[in-house]
Amino acid sequence: MREILDIQKQLLPDLMDTMKKRYTILHYIFVSGSVGRRSLAVSLNTTERILRAEVDFLKEQGLIEVESSGMRISPAGRQLLDSIEPLVKDLFGLTELEERIRSYYGLKQVVIVPGDSDVSPHTKKELGRAGAVVLRKLIAEDEVIAVTGGSTLAEVAYHMTATTPLKGCWFVPARGGLGESVELEANTIASTMAKKTGASYRLLHVPYYLGEEAYQSLMQDQSIAEIIQFIRRARMVVHGIGEAMVMARRRKVDPETTESLRRDGALAEAFGYYFDRQGHILQKMPTVGLRIEDIHEMDMVIGIAGGKSKGEAITSVLRHGHENVLVTDEAAALEIVQRLSS
Repeated sequence: MREILDIQKQLLPDLMDTMKKRYTILHYIFVSGSVGRRSLAVSLNTTERILRAEVDFLKEQGLIEVESSGMRISPAGRQLLDSIEPLVKDLFGLTELEERIRSYYGLKQVVIVPGDSDVSPHTKKELGRAGAVVLRKLIAEDEVIAVTGGSTLAEVAYHMTATTPLKGCWFVPARGGLGESVELEANTIASTMAKKTGASYRLLHVPYYLGEEAYQSLMQDQSIAEIIQFIRRARMVVHGIGEAMVMARRRKVDPETTESLRRDGALAEAFGYYFDRQGHILQKMPTVGLRIEDIHEMDMVIGIAGGKSKGEAITSVLRHGHENVLVTDEAAALEIVQRLSS
């Protein structure tokens, strides 16, 4: 298959461009669920006139259905997307990127989706869908799965499905998270994942960021201690990765600590920990939930993050050395690869 693709690229480059274009349109319709032609043209940065011919072709092939409410993918279109996904990864050059990152960092799996989450909501949705597919395949029966908050994990939760219920499984927040937008809190994401997969969930109703005195007080509370012990039974954690300074502002970290992080070269934030360029921990925020030693003992650590702006932050967390699976996008992957030699 790869040899045939290479020959086609040499002899029929226009065919490859057409295939990429039609795949992108079909995939966008699939991820959107239902979308109008004008909205699709704007999202793909093309004109309605150019798009009309491609849409007519896809409709004639029975790959999409056009209704008054918009375009949606047909069962045949969905089947086609599933069957050509490996080919498309080669077409976009993503297979090679995945293997370079996987082998360099010793990961079990790397999944890269086309595009840049920073500039394309569609890519962000696809990142969430890919994360949901990876997570669903890795979950076994009777597991406790810890999840963090954030917009990317919210997309993962939205795309979670289960043909059969996850028997005996529990979704739990990896850390406290009250104070963020409700839809981005780890509690909300854990409960959404559980409801969509027929699993159970438990919640941790404490703020993300605590002063030392409040932290010590909460840790003495019996009900809080009990749920934390349950969370620490997790053998799998799914987490996002943030840029250090962006997350410090979002968490309302005090100015003195923020300046210290900046001075020490903090690049990434995950689990309430801040990491430098080499993956060393610079700062731990006093938050309730999983500790870094719990993460190190996990059977499966899955990082999901994308966007060119996060390439350096993702690299920092990978250098920490305890990830097993990375789901990211093309723009972030290119930034990661650029830093391999350094």
